[in-house]
Amino acid sequence: MSKPRKLTIGRRMVRHSRRFLNYPWAGGVILLICVVAAMLLANLPHTKAIYHSILTTPLTFTVGEGGTLFSFSLDVERFINDGLMVVFFFVVGLEIKREMIAGQLASLRQAILPVVAAVGGMLFPALIYTLFNIGSDYAGGWGIPTATDIAFAVAILSVMGRMVPLSLKIFLTALAIVDDLGAILVIALFYGGEINWACLLLIAIIIGILYLFRREGIYKVRFYMIPAILVWYLFYNSGIHATMAGVIMAMIIPSQPQISKRTFLRRVKYGVEEFKLRDRKGVEVLSNHEQYHALCRVRHAANDAISMSQRLEHMLSPYISYLIIPIFALANAGVEIQSPEELDIFSTTMGWGIFFGLVVGKPLGIFTASWLAVRLKVAVMPSGADWKMLLAVACLGGIGFTMSIFIDTLAFMNDPFVLDSGKIAVLLASTTASIVGIVLITLFSQYKGKIRPTPVKA
Repeated sequence: MSKPRKLTIGRRMVRHSRRFLNYPWAGGVILLICVVAAMLLANLPHTKAIYHSILTTPLTFTVGEGGTLFSFSLDVERFINDGLMVVFFFVVGLEIKREMIAGQLASLRQAILPVVAAVGGMLFPALIYTLFNIGSDYAGGWGIPTATDIAFAVAILSVMGRMVPLSLKIFLTALAIVDDLGAILVIALFYGGEINWACLLLIAIIIGILYLFRREGIYKVRFYMIPAILVWYLFYNSGIHATMAGVIMAMIIPSQPQISKRTFLRRVKYGVEEFKLRDRKGVEVLSNHEQYHALCRVRHAANDAISMSQRLEHMLSPYISYLIIPIFALANAGVEIQSPEELDIFSTTMGWGIFFGLVVGKPLGIFTASWLAVRLKVAVMPSGADWKMLLAVACLGGIGFTMSIFIDTLAFMNDPFVLDSGKIAVLLASTTASIVGIVLITLFSQYKGKIRPTPVKA
């Protein structure tokens, strides 16, 4: 009797897990749990040594006996930041490309407000940080407060439910996508190393070959996989951060399906008619080869009607939200605190710059740029929204977490103390921005009823 009960409990847990993962705020919750776990692992007496030893464990990839043909080494933390995060930037690139082709950035009228707001939301924090740190050893960290973490921002908007107009949710999502593009450019242009032009030339040749693949209608993922790995390795040694490989590959991946909607409908119609024609009473599809082949034709038609970029984005997005970003948080949010004084982010001008850049600069830049764009009539206000609610939503732009920590890692990788101080400042500033945004949304919302976050089917 106990065995069936175990199966029932297991199925119930799986059902509840799937339901939880369908909520748009699930990724933010998992990310927050990983942040807390990383801080505990880095500071508890029995775990901090193990935690740091795992991150510094070397990983070696060799080809040939003893690496005679090829050998490549990096530690676990660098593998996460320079390797796994490439997949994150690849999906970000796919999202940006989709929005530019058929989404909120597809037309000038749709794109102008979030684009202008995103630019303002990057310039103001960078300016505030620079004012605090001009001429100091921390001046290179100006890019840290310029980024917005879309996972946390969307999670909070989802939890707030109907208190936030749908138009503003779309506005913040589009803004965060443009913001990601800006962060990618900042990383590529300002946080790389000495440029290796030979590597960049080889990258250009490979990209040219992949472009020919796309023009010739080659839509198989396997033809792009090995070149993608080569592009990553060349970027890793080029002086431009390796995560740019993900963005470049996202832009070159075919975004057009192999067949049109009309061809798809014709093939499906033929397959369905063939399936009906080959039906034999009392014979299941398992034993009816003609019906099986008809179904295969319908399946192939469906696959050919979905572009490679859409298929990859849909396939990889759950891994980004529930695996890669949580792993990044576990590896990078673990700041070992030697004394309570280290939590005082205002003991350095860097802490002031990051905190006020995210908490004040972000919403001020987003709001001011949006106000100017609407007043000058180059953009229109999101429907159903007012300026108070736009300001409240803009405060959520100050949640910099993932991208801000990533830029902090690049800016101060050679100074562990400054690096950890920057992480603490990002965490506290992002928490403050979240609280301020939630409070203002609650105060300014016209809907004071029960908050009902709605699950989204994967």
